[in-house]
Amino acid sequence: MHDAIPTVTLPGGAEVPSLGFGTWMMGENRSTAKAEVDAIRLALDLGMTVIDTAEMYGDGGAERIVGEALKDRREDAFLVTKILPWNASYDGTIKACHTSLDRLGTDHLDLYLLHWRGEHPLDETVAAMEELKTAGRIRAWGVSNFDVEDMEELFSVADGKNCAVNQVLYNLSRRGIEFDLLPWCQEHQIPVMAYSPIEQGRILHHPELVHVAKAYQATPAQVALAFLLEREGVIPIPKTSNLRRLQENRDAVDLDISDEDWSRLDAAFPPPARKMPLEML
Repeated sequence: MHDAIPTVTLPGGAEVPSLGFGTWMMGENRSTAKAEVDAIRLALDLGMTVIDTAEMYGDGGAERIVGEALKDRREDAFLVTKILPWNASYDGTIKACHTSLDRLGTDHLDLYLLHWRGEHPLDETVAAMEELKTAGRIRAWGVSNFDVEDMEELFSVADGKNCAVNQVLYNLSRRGIEFDLLPWCQEHQIPVMAYSPIEQGRILHHPELVHVAKAYQATPAQVALAFLLEREGVIPIPKTSNLRRLQENRDAVDLDISDEDWSRLDAAFPPPARKMPLEML
């Protein structure tokens, strides 16, 4: 028997699993489309129902892949997509949302994120997000790649405190947000979605991570995910179209790492001692 995936509660009250599924770099190659669709459907079967995509990924190709996967399973998923900053004017946000809905083959999103800061004023983007909520096209909205100063500015505009999520780069080797942004989000009860939670595989050969993984008969990726699952209000969204690895990602929930081994990983991947610039990939 596997442990149940813990849940995270969004500000609006929705409960979502704390382990989701990312689609960055999907929808770029027709030859891999079936494997990508199969992976999304298996993620749903495994309870990893937060499916994250973006209009940017594959120039809309990832949204089409997600739409194909959810064709007969829309209500099984907590569906998230993101708008590019240069589309995030008031009218542009409304238009981009409807374009994404068409590609996804659905009439609503569970969560709509501003991908990163751009030239359009935040109050304009927020007003459009609120209009989309009123119209039933989205159930909640949030942001991505926002640092503390961005979040404080967001909270200063009308309805800015309705932000439901901040999605940022966060993993064992990218711990800068632990100094200020993660505590800020936790204090304000804004969940953090962690993209690239295994650093696109680059950390998986680190000797200390490999050592700890072997001690638990686990993979380095599972330990890296367990690190994020330990954090309050954090939702890692690993991406894979390999069904075996997807099952392994799900099994990371079962790991119970000792304090001693977390200390070993802290020594190998030190937490920040000062304010760090927000990192992006």
